[in-house]
Amino acid sequence: MEFGGYQCHAVEMCDFLLDGGAMFGVVPKPLWEKKIPSDGKNRIPLKSRSLLLQGHGRNILIDTGCGTKFSEKELAIYGVSATQSPDEALSAFGLTSADITDVILTHLHFDHAGGNTFLKDGEAHPTFQNATYYTQKRHLKCAKNPTKRDRASFFPQDWAPMEKSGQLKVVDGDALELPFISLLFSDGHTFGQQLPLIGEKERKLLYCGDLVPTSAHLPTAWHMGYDNQPLVIMEEKEAILGQAVQEGWTLFFEHDPFCMAATITQGKRGVQILKEITL
Repeated sequence: MEFGGYQCHAVEMCDFLLDGGAMFGVVPKPLWEKKIPSDGKNRIPLKSRSLLLQGHGRNILIDTGCGTKFSEKELAIYGVSATQSPDEALSAFGLTSADITDVILTHLHFDHAGGNTFLKDGEAHPTFQNATYYTQKRHLKCAKNPTKRDRASFFPQDWAPMEKSGQLKVVDGDALELPFISLLFSDGHTFGQQLPLIGEKERKLLYCGDLVPTSAHLPTAWHMGYDNQPLVIMEEKEAILGQAVQEGWTLFFEHDPFCMAATITQGKRGVQILKEITL
């Protein structure tokens, strides 16, 4: 599908598993399990789904998935499977990692930024050697000085190699300077998360990141136990999803195992899916 002159494609990087209770916070299991059933260890299946934008002379990737740097122990802990290297994933579109011109990072947690780099002789190197990587100034500060709640989600090898190579562009506010891409911001999950909004006028696509990680998280109170500021993310969801309903945006779900994108509407019990969409 096209938004803002970009052909937009979902790129499946890997599957993984996380604790269902942690993914839904205070929502009781009998409710969330109707949406995403858990396994015998209470883990639910999730996707690591990037978005490829092709247009205006650029190949832009939003988030890079878990990557290929995990040890065997970490692969088992997070139930990572169906992993593709970026070159494998991009080959379906006739591209290699060298063809990517820009990488927009919603935030630097390992399941969103792990594919930024790869290991060679035990050292991390930039995966996309010709790309500029974009992260928010206050989020990078957060990643380097993490809270106790999300300390385990940050790995310096996911951004330090690009600092060294000069490929990391630290953005302060909505200043990407990429055609027809603006940024919305969310501090509820982690400070300085940036959410790309692609398109113009009445046709826009929002990359939801961890503001709304799956379609099951559309209700205001359905948010993750991983969120740093639960009340803040509830307010952010109400405001952003309200605008999405009013303006008819399409939402892209990074972690949903079943639904990659959808339009939404205001139902009797809150925001709900109007139509599922495949990109």
